[in-house]
Amino acid sequence: MEQQQGVSQDFQDIGSVLSGGHAEGSVVRLRGWVHRWRSSGKVVFMTIRDPSGVIQVVARATDPFWKAAESVTRESSVILEGKVRKDERAPGGYELALTAFKVHGLADPAFPIAKDLSIRHLLNVRHLWLRSRKMNAVLKVRHSVFGAIHEYFRKNGFYESTGPMFVTAACEGGSTLFKLNYFGKTAYLSQSAQFYNEALIFTLGKQYLIAPSFRAEKSKTPRHLTEFWHAECEVAWCDFEGIMKVEEDLITHIVRKVLEERKEELKTLKRDTAPLENVVAPFPRIPYERAIDLINERNAKMALTYESDLGADEEFVLASQFDKPFLVTGYPVKLKAFYHKPDPARPTHTLAGDLLAPEGYGEIIGGGQRIEDTAQLQEQMKLFDLNPKDYEWYTDLRRYGTVPHSGFGLGVDRVVRWICKLKHIRDTMPFPRTMTRVYP
Repeated sequence: MEQQQGVSQDFQDIGSVLSGGHAEGSVVRLRGWVHRWRSSGKVVFMTIRDPSGVIQVVARATDPFWKAAESVTRESSVILEGKVRKDERAPGGYELALTAFKVHGLADPAFPIAKDLSIRHLLNVRHLWLRSRKMNAVLKVRHSVFGAIHEYFRKNGFYESTGPMFVTAACEGGSTLFKLNYFGKTAYLSQSAQFYNEALIFTLGKQYLIAPSFRAEKSKTPRHLTEFWHAECEVAWCDFEGIMKVEEDLITHIVRKVLEERKEELKTLKRDTAPLENVVAPFPRIPYERAIDLINERNAKMALTYESDLGADEEFVLASQFDKPFLVTGYPVKLKAFYHKPDPARPTHTLAGDLLAPEGYGEIIGGGQRIEDTAQLQEQMKLFDLNPKDYEWYTDLRRYGTVPHSGFGLGVDRVVRWICKLKHIRDTMPFPRTMTRVYP
């Protein structure tokens, strides 16, 4: 059997076999990698993986390719043919009786993922751990999440655009900026594309993007990364109520899409899908003060006041009390960024809020209505001790045809973590970046 050049239509994928797409006794040709291997001396059992699944194959000592099958190593790339047969004992309920077998790339027998499955080691060999069934499943869920975000926005009249990664001023907070020398000038890595999204609504009306954001947060919580993926949108002529509706509908659409496309992957991850089935808009809306009360009622030691911010621990206590996503609304002005619009009915609080995932996962969206008035924006800058000159172009957006507008930022990695029910956010992406991790 010779390997064909290019992408040949003569090869099937494992998933088509496992789904019953080939009659018992039919011969299929596969390409993949040796996932597991064991030999009795007369029979070799291998599980072969490709991006679509894992299947068991069997070689016997009487086969002409026996020597290759018996000497193959874990993670070797192989090309094979085999007859399909049902076997309830085999992974997926099918196996192949090999009729041809060729090793394309013999792997070094000292594969570094064996007994040491510590977190640190698996991060050090992340480039190889990506081959695990767990990471395969997570990355496929991630793919569906990204696709669902694009699908929702495009079907609802949003235009996709882009924002710069190099910026000159903070969007969220000066203490979390990555500073760099930009040809002799000071610049920073973007914390958010929000300001640029706001500029774009004056030409596009409804705008979104998905891009990396960077936060120099010295945090080691299970939900923080220094580089993460942000889905952000901004809408002209939209108030706080309107943007909350977009948030609810987007999250509902994402979860529906994952449940539709990734049943097998969720099974691999042992994810109970019952809580996800419960994700249907509208979501409960909890005033900020009520949220504080719910946390104190559950954990009095936290002793929160009506001026307390909600961090990872507080949000865990709160989100553990809900069985579907919910919104916390009306945060005090001092707890939110300067651009959030104060509530005219209660000026000490904002027309802003967070959408939290249930089961203890906490915030996945932050957003609200923006200040549209030039003078009010400048007053907020003074209140937050910001230099107006750093935000002159942002202020210009109010000077020339201001409109009410709202938007939000969704942490894509946090959504994946919740949907997959992962312990740590670093397991949501191929190559995570944290305070202590920048390799590989």
